[in-house]
Amino acid sequence: MKELLILVDEQDNEIGVMDKLSAHKKGVLHRAFSLFIFNTKGELLLQQRADIKYHSAGLWSNTCCSHPNAGEKISASIARRLMEEMGITCDAEFKFSFIYKAQLDNGLTEHELDHVYFGYTDDKPNPDSEEVKDWRFISLQNLVTEMAMHPEMFSAWLKICLPDVIRHYEKNFNK
Repeated sequence: MKELLILVDEQDNEIGVMDKLSAHKKGVLHRAFSLFIFNTKGELLLQQRADIKYHSAGLWSNTCCSHPNAGEKISASIARRLMEEMGITCDAEFKFSFIYKAQLDNGLTEHELDHVYFGYTDDKPNPDSEEVKDWRFISLQNLVTEMAMHPEMFSAWLKICLPDVIRHYEKNFNK
């Protein structure tokens, strides 16, 4: 069964559904989420996408990102995908949204209204090898440095939203 993405306008009003591959081939705006999990040391849990992913394979990215299914609340989708990808659970709190459009490999385009959530855990991930090649915790400062030195190693959406993630992290959690 094909995964259907929720198509939205710029105000996040639902306007239809489309299968995932078609949505990425056509570059149509759809709803997504990105989860950033921090440990008690303030380090961010990154995942390296599996080499078999149909886009952005092998790139380092945020803890978990995906699309809610039609009729599914984002909170339920986050819990489901976090367990499927990383093998952990964590409460998540909404922080901000942003819209981006990025050309990816394989002639695909990500055009997402991305809802960003933060969570905290010191649990060790047990990732699904078909989703995640590797994982690690990293300080935000070290991530910024690595990304500046090797931007080709990171997902498009992580590079786009990281400045806002840092701003919200410092505002809310680094008092």
